Amino acid sequence: QVLLVESGGGLAHPVGSLRFSCVASGFTFGIYAMTWARLVPGNGLEWVSGISSDVRVTYYTGAAKGRFTISRDNGKNTVYHGMNSLKPEDTGLYYCAKHLTNSMASGVGSWGKGTLVTISS
Repeated sequence: QVLLVESGGGLAHPVGSLRFSCVASGFTFGIYAMTWARLVPGNGLEWVSGISSDVRVTYYTGAAKGRFTISRDNGKNTVYHGMNSLKPEDTGLYYCAKHLTNSMASGVGSWGKGTLVTISS
């Protein structure tokens, strides 16, 4: 059974930084691409970042470019999400997701339950 558990969200201040993680189990983590997405009030679900199984390729969308960093440790079955220069509009529920293959071009097959991030002064 695929299980993705996010942790490390919470309250942070604007212009600050935050880093959280997703621990995976129930599948061979190192052969699947992983993605972070967020549910932002009023905007719906947004794709944020992705990373290939071998760590060689990453992508960032929209507001994530230049501020967010995705990384993974295949030895620890964990994918990380770092955020800098935080803005109030970064507030949302952040989800970790597993792709169907080692390629980020494949669809997403499994989701975590999310970790809540609130950016407020």
